[in-house]
Amino acid sequence: MALKSITQKLPHAEVAHPWPEQGQWTYEDYLRLPDDGRRYEIIAGVLYVANAPSYDHQYTVSTISRLLGNFVVENASGVVITAPFEVHLPGIAKPVQPDVLFIAAARQPQPGTQIFSGAPDLVVEVLSPGSLRLDQHIKFGAYEQAGAREYWIADPKTRSVTIYTLPEGGQEYALLGQFAADELLHSQVLVGLVVPVASLFLV
Repeated sequence: MALKSITQKLPHAEVAHPWPEQGQWTYEDYLRLPDDGRRYEIIAGVLYVANAPSYDHQYTVSTISRLLGNFVVENASGVVITAPFEVHLPGIAKPVQPDVLFIAAARQPQPGTQIFSGAPDLVVEVLSPGSLRLDQHIKFGAYEQAGAREYWIADPKTRSVTIYTLPEGGQEYALLGQFAADELLHSQVLVGLVVPVASLFLV
């Protein structure tokens, strides 16, 4: 996203505190941004802005959250959270706000936590027309570098889910599978989870 297009979406900054150039954004700058319903994320000093998502997007987000959440509760394995919720990837991104994330029980945040610092165990991003590069490349690299053990990219347009996993001791994602609507997906992090892909998307 070009700097010009971003600054056009932002309120006028004070003369003494102008908005920074792309690549120079900090968390302190993030805290000055308006609470206007848009999602703001900073990765490697670059600000990314997303407008309110579509019905199709949110249907898939809520369905994945419900299915993962039910599985996690039944197995007492951790917690599932949806955006908006700040995740800080130290030295990489501050903040990102994944569509859906899973944190294992041993790392589960305490009540009252406002920010989770570190990589979630599993991250899900649901594609929107304007988020393809962000989710498939920028966030892919950020989650991989931070050590998120599993990354799902769900695509309502193609009704498919691509899952990447980080091998133990590895530094690069490996493709676990590309699951089409007529298939069942499974997870390496949530062992025993089986989900009909078609159930994640609107008919």
